[in-house]
Amino acid sequence: MVARTKSKVIVLTGATRGLGLAMAEGFAALGHIVLGCGRSRSAIEGLRKKYPSPHDFAAVNVAYEDQVEQWAARLLSAHGAPDLVINNAAIITKNAPLWQVPAEDFDRLIDINVKGVANIIRHFVPAMVDRGSGVIVNFSSTWGRTVSSEVAPYCASKWAIEGLTQALAEDLPRGMAAVPLNPGIIDTDMLRSTFGGSASRYPSAAKWGEKAIPFILALGPRDSGKPLSVME
Repeated sequence: MVARTKSKVIVLTGATRGLGLAMAEGFAALGHIVLGCGRSRSAIEGLRKKYPSPHDFAAVNVAYEDQVEQWAARLLSAHGAPDLVINNAAIITKNAPLWQVPAEDFDRLIDINVKGVANIIRHFVPAMVDRGSGVIVNFSSTWGRTVSSEVAPYCASKWAIEGLTQALAEDLPRGMAAVPLNPGIIDTDMLRSTFGGSASRYPSAAKWGEKAIPFILALGPRDSGKPLSVME
């Protein structure tokens, strides 16, 4: 797959670190307009300075619909419907059997990993449907298609993303796509919180981006509803 040359307007959640940051930097380097969000205000300020207008970065917690609604309204007014929406924002709980995961930690994970995706879709996708084009990429995981011990909440959220996205693909009109995308196993802070030092055996986010960015940019209607993977 190769990246298209036409500039795209890309909405990206979780843009301040890990895979999100690698994508933000990679898309911007290729001349695409990145409209990104993250929860860290200091990290957002750094992105604003590095990537000024027409890029746009905002401190938004996708778990809160009112924040997403206001952010989407502002971006849609300024940029119109995006060409690509990437739901990347996610968290993971500390390694533990499910019965030892505090309720508040479980709830917070579901609020961000599942409800946050629905919030973004609810407030950006109608404009894309009205235009009749666009791609929604919802990041899944290896743990959205398999399971391991001590990561049950994360597995639950990513299995939910798989079903949610495949069902969303059935709702979209021709010419659009929704893709559940497994990025593969990447050396990020999130992976290190689970794998510890062994995470270093896997590719860095920057290295991952070299393959993932053109892969994502090439996704289109033919891919809608297909559970795809960047790195096997």
